[in-house]
Amino acid sequence: MAKETMTSEERLWSAIRLEKPDRVPVAPLMSTAAASTLMNLDPAKVYASAQDQLDAEIKAFDAFGGWDGVIGSPLSAEELGLYFKIRKPGVDEGVTELQTIEEENTKFEDYDTITEIGLYPYLMEHLVPRLHNISPEEGTQLTDNVQTTLLEVGMRGLVEYQERGAAPLFPVWYPHPFFQLSLTRSMVSLTEDIYYHPEVVDKAMKASMQQYIEMGIEICQATGLNMCNCTEERAGAAIYPLNVFERFWWPYAREVVDAFWSEGIVTWFHLDTNWIKNLPYFKELPKGSAIIDLDGTTDIFAAKEILRGHLCISSDVHATLLSLGTPEEVENYCKKVIDEVGGDGGLILSTGCTVPGAIKPENFRAMIETGKNYELSKK
Repeated sequence: MAKETMTSEERLWSAIRLEKPDRVPVAPLMSTAAASTLMNLDPAKVYASAQDQLDAEIKAFDAFGGWDGVIGSPLSAEELGLYFKIRKPGVDEGVTELQTIEEENTKFEDYDTITEIGLYPYLMEHLVPRLHNISPEEGTQLTDNVQTTLLEVGMRGLVEYQERGAAPLFPVWYPHPFFQLSLTRSMVSLTEDIYYHPEVVDKAMKASMQQYIEMGIEICQATGLNMCNCTEERAGAAIYPLNVFERFWWPYAREVVDAFWSEGIVTWFHLDTNWIKNLPYFKELPKGSAIIDLDGTTDIFAAKEILRGHLCISSDVHATLLSLGTPEEVENYCKKVIDEVGGDGGLILSTGCTVPGAIKPENFRAMIETGKNYELSKK
């Protein structure tokens, strides 16, 4: 069993600073769907409100002995329901976890509005009223109400988890503007825009980035945290060639990191899909200024060779392994990652994206207990 000489917060920040902590910090990205499964709860009741979602996630934390790094606020139905049509347990037949329906809700002509006022005022003043068939004033009020609720839930979550000895990660999920635009415009339509009207996309991105930075800093100041999430699922080379990444994503990501870093804020990049061809670019960032959180499709061992000694990596225990594997397979994989990626420090043991709704409880326990009890390699 690993001998603990650090608090969860000390352990987490030791890894982020690329040091070698007493043991690897464990920080699964808990989901409401997984918490419902782990605790045998009715998803329809759990998804009734963000507060109920948080209750379920805290119950799972307690039942499985806790871990080091946590997210204070769940990815709530209220928030997703602002910007997307959603399918919800207890409301839509056959649905056991929250689903979003991606449609072309942002139209091509909306680029002019985004360029004029930025992405986030556009979402609040134009997209929300359109989706919910309400006035712009009602759209602003609805958005304000949801954001107030999320802040209340997030602050409660931070208090609850800190009382249990856990260390907060980022306060909320916070999509990169490219990803947010892709989700509301639809990936197919945004891709067409990139190739046929690149200057239009450029203008919209430039008009939105300062807002994104200012909002991220405000979120951190409001919660007292010095880490901000930046979620991206679509800009990597698994989907777009590097010239698209270089023009429409990377310059803005660097701008975000530089601005956050100047305020003492570390950026948690949640990178779904395969980013192996993109990872060399991240070496341009200041050492220790970001965490690279991988979802299991990027080769984490190759990623370590690229980023060794420069940025912390959050891994990566794949949803397939947690859902279909055995406890022994989960344990063996965790040990391999701890030794080969965390052997010289700079590793947070996490799940590949969020904990899957189809999680096997025995597999989740194997991940948590292996992370907490397995000693880092002495090499």
